[in-house]
Formats: sequence, structure tokens, C-alpha cells
Amino acid sequence: MTRDEQTTDRSLERVIVNLLERRGPDSSICPSDAARAAYAGQDNGWRELMERTRQAAWRLADAGEVEVTRAGRPITRAQAHGPIRIRRARRRTNGS
Repeated sequence: MTRDEQTTDRSLERVIVNLLERRGPDSSICPSDAARAAYAGQDNGWRELMERTRQAAWRLADAGEVEVTRAGRPITRAQAHGPIRIRRARRRTNGS
């Protein structure tokens, strides 16, 4: 991986976290929201960032910072077929 790719990946992670911080605690975002926010151009070039954005979401999920969901339920990478959303990780408490 090149330094530019690493920079892009870290930037996408920050964008995801920042977008979620600006929303309500139970809100989620679409990966395209983050790709659009990270893309500097005015055309559809953000689409090229979509797979990298999804991978950034999975890295954040692996770190326990976010959950990747489908139909409002957390999913694993193996279950990630079709549209996904990203939300803040729900903290589990004892007894729940």
C-alpha cells in the first residue's frame, strides 16, 4: 500500500467518525455519505472511494468504534451483501 493510499484510508476513517459525531446517537450514515464528504471534486469521482469507504468502516468496526448494519441490525463482513449502513458502536452493559 502506498503512502497516499494509507492517507486516504485514514482520512476516510476520520470522515466516518466525524459524520457520526455530528448526528444523533442512534443515527447512521450510508458509506456514500462518507465517500462524498471525503471527495474534493464536484463530479461523481466519490464513487471510486466507495470500496475504500466500506473497508474503512470495517476497520472501525473491528476496533469497536462503529457497527456496520443492515436493516438496523449489526452484521459481519460475511453477511455484508447489498446496502449497508454505519452507526456508532452500541455499548453493551452487564445484563443486556
